[in-house]
Amino acid sequence: MGVALTRSAQWTAAGHGAKTLEVTPLNEAIVKEIIMFVESFIYKYPQEANYVFVEPLEWKTNLDPSAFGSGYAVSGTTVKSEEVDKNGEPLLYLSVPQIKIRSFGQLSRMLYIAKNMKLKEAQACIEANRNPVAKILGLDYNIISEKIGNSFVSNILDKITKDDDSESEIKMKIALQLKQLDLHLLNHSLKHISLEIRLNPGTVKNDIELLKQFSGKGKQTVLESIEYTSDYEFSNGCRAPPWRQIKGEICYVLVKPHDAETLCVTCSKEGVFLNGGKTDDEGQINYERKGEIYKDLVTLLKEKSAIFSENMSKQEIKFSEQLQKDQPNEAPKEEVAITHKASVTSRKSTQEKNRINLGRSQLTKRLEPSLNWRTSVSSKESRNTLRDTQVEKHGGKLEKSRSSVSPGRAQLIRKSVEKIEEIISDSSSESEEDEEQPDHRQEANADLPSEYWQIQKLVKYLKGGNQTATVIALCSMKDFNLAQETCQLAIRDVGGLEVLINLLETDEVKCKVALLDCGKHSGEPAQSSLYETRDVEVARCGALALWSCSKSYANKEAIRKAGGIPLLARLLKTSHENMLIPVVGTLQECASEENYRAAIKAERIIENLVKNLNSENEQLQEHCAMAIYQCAEDEETRDLVRLHGGLKPLASLLNNTDNKERLAAVTGAIWKCSISKENVTKFREYKAIETLVGLLTDQPEEVLVNVVGALGECCQEHENRVIIRRCGGIQPLVNLLVGINQALLVNVTKAVGACAVEPESMMIIDRLDGVRLLWSLLKNPHPDVKASAAWALCPCIQNAKDAGEMVRSFVGGLELVVNLLKSDNKEVLASVCAVITNIAKDQENLAVITDHGVVPLLSKLANTNNDKLRRHLAETISRCCMWGRNRVAFGEHKAVAPLVRYLKSNDTNVHRATAQALYQLSEDADNCVTMHENGAVKLLLDMVGSPDEELQEAAAGCISNIRRLALAIEKARYS
Repeated sequence: MGVALTRSAQWTAAGHGAKTLEVTPLNEAIVKEIIMFVESFIYKYPQEANYVFVEPLEWKTNLDPSAFGSGYAVSGTTVKSEEVDKNGEPLLYLSVPQIKIRSFGQLSRMLYIAKNMKLKEAQACIEANRNPVAKILGLDYNIISEKIGNSFVSNILDKITKDDDSESEIKMKIALQLKQLDLHLLNHSLKHISLEIRLNPGTVKNDIELLKQFSGKGKQTVLESIEYTSDYEFSNGCRAPPWRQIKGEICYVLVKPHDAETLCVTCSKEGVFLNGGKTDDEGQINYERKGEIYKDLVTLLKEKSAIFSENMSKQEIKFSEQLQKDQPNEAPKEEVAITHKASVTSRKSTQEKNRINLGRSQLTKRLEPSLNWRTSVSSKESRNTLRDTQVEKHGGKLEKSRSSVSPGRAQLIRKSVEKIEEIISDSSSESEEDEEQPDHRQEANADLPSEYWQIQKLVKYLKGGNQTATVIALCSMKDFNLAQETCQLAIRDVGGLEVLINLLETDEVKCKVALLDCGKHSGEPAQSSLYETRDVEVARCGALALWSCSKSYANKEAIRKAGGIPLLARLLKTSHENMLIPVVGTLQECASEENYRAAIKAERIIENLVKNLNSENEQLQEHCAMAIYQCAEDEETRDLVRLHGGLKPLASLLNNTDNKERLAAVTGAIWKCSISKENVTKFREYKAIETLVGLLTDQPEEVLVNVVGALGECCQEHENRVIIRRCGGIQPLVNLLVGINQALLVNVTKAVGACAVEPESMMIIDRLDGVRLLWSLLKNPHPDVKASAAWALCPCIQNAKDAGEMVRSFVGGLELVVNLLKSDNKEVLASVCAVITNIAKDQENLAVITDHGVVPLLSKLANTNNDKLRRHLAETISRCCMWGRNRVAFGEHKAVAPLVRYLKSNDTNVHRATAQALYQLSEDADNCVTMHENGAVKLLLDMVGSPDEELQEAAAGCISNIRRLALAIEKARYS
């Protein structure tokens, strides 16, 4: 961290000599990255978060003592943390305005308390503690942290050896984490600098002069006016005062758009941004930045003025042409040279990328399982192109494959090739052109490994040789690592797979891809035994081949149509484990298809899969568990696993955590089986839930996804939620909310949301800052994560102690939720509506979301056929009607008529929510008229007799309001 702050951060000297961080985009980016690191430290490294610093980090804070709540002792202008060191000293001490912090845990909590002031607090801390590593770990570790590469690691190891105690080990871990942060900050800075756009006075002047040409009072002009705040121009082209030029500022401009107030804009080398405007009539400017930085003036104005953006798009061509005329005269020669070099490099890079992408797309096609080997590499030109591409894409793999065959084996292969050449020398029918072609290609592709050419030569002998040559060639090919991509490509490029498939017609057992039906033979016992052994070997080879082919959907269909499932089911009853593994592996691959799952049930395969879970063979256990995982999407299959006693061995296998592949398969099977409540009861009986909680830490993501998924299903029942809380499962679940794995985030949000139903668990989640972490996931780019996080927030808001205040504490949180109503994803929309329904229970929050435009956004969603969205949308509209003139606004935005149509749905939940919404809306007379015109009365009358009391009451209330309006109109007519 110290290196990044020294080398990358931009510092400036203040008048009294103390250096401060400049207000630049780079510095802001660095500070934000440090904040993210510190905020997540308490969750990622809970043990290290409790480590007490050698010296406290101390700075002047703007925090008010009243901001500190539970966990702190507040007295007047002082605050002490209840968390203390071994000497009883508080780890956080605030005596306004000085604050001292002595652990990462307290730093993280301070940032949470700071809320929207965290950026300023972090900057003040960095400026006041220029050497934070020395204060955190001591001077010895600061020296180590300034070293890089292998020397850094060796010094760390040396330090661990010398200081062999737990505290030193923790210090070493923190040193490594700070070093990783340092490297991350340096890389982040380089990326930021490479993307940074540097403006110069000439460019800015051109933009302003051009905008003046397109400004005026007309409707087609882009601006009303634009002018400098100062008429004086320095010799370097800047108009900013010299003491501001030091900070990179060029000039200040007053811009009057057609549809906004006058903007005071700062143009600097880093970009363009709004400042504080003129402070008095004498023209003094408040230079402080008031918003984000834009790359140029046009970009800023497009963001701030809709009319500018619209008119500018019409004038864009003229503006660009004028800019091209003026710009070359302003650009220095060096910049022109750099631009020319960059454009040439860009063209080369684009051509290179196009070539690589072409190769990758065609290479992917080559690697897909298919029987059309010839057509996929039909032309010589495409083969050469692909090989050239492969050298670029797989260079590392090819280098490694050069040494994959031992010298002794390579010599054996060469002798085999020579032997084959002798055997077929008299019978070869290939032309000279065919003979010379491989050598010519080898010269053109010298970087390809020798194995590539040796395999292709062996395939040639398979095509043209007699039986003896064929057998020798096949045996020689087995000496290569045929699982390696290079070897597979070599076979495929020369059309060898078609030849291998044709060899299935032979009687040689070792050469046969689909002879699964091993029947029984009559005759002498010795002969029958011989035939049986032969058939088992044939079937095993066939199963292995099918396993390899079953990756492709087309191949799966071919296997099914050819009657492969009954044969696999028969082989599954064998006692030969070497046969069972490829059979179960094939079933595992094929079970991803629904047609296969139905056939697997019909053939009673689940029973045998369960039986083989008790095998001693770990690989067989893994594939059986994985097959159950695939099949257990179906409810009947989940029941069969339970009925055949499969849940107990699955629970037992959780205790063996060394084999991570098997553990992933087992936890996956438990997850899918847990979808059925009856299975969850059994898992609770077998103590599987406690074991799953223990697997929430120190496991690979493949395991965590399944473990959390299983716990999410178990959490649907009260007893299991209590078990998870008592086993300490809430904290590791909350800790996983900071990850980036999409599948894991979907599962963990569901689990946390389910736990939040319990008030006791909700208190823990709130204390661990889990609600804020869930809220932050609403910004995740993946719709599934957004939706799952939103569903999880609903019980959190329902069960929080002071939900309204908690929601308001998330800066920008309410606006974020309202903006999610613009999503195109139905699940996101339904979940966000559910969140808004809970938010709107607090009148102050309802007022805020109304100001953010929730009514028109909800009204736009009304025309939907999705019953899930209909239900939650109707509930939200019902709740939002309880503020101001929202009832009237919904009518004005045409939301009432579509709601009436919801009453024709077949879902009772939709009927209930819609009737409640219509009841609220019917408080407005115009809405009653709309309901009546759209036939609401007849539909509501049918629902008055519903057994659902809430639906009865809402329907009756709505009809009453409509009737009351009708009577009032009738009375007015005759009066």
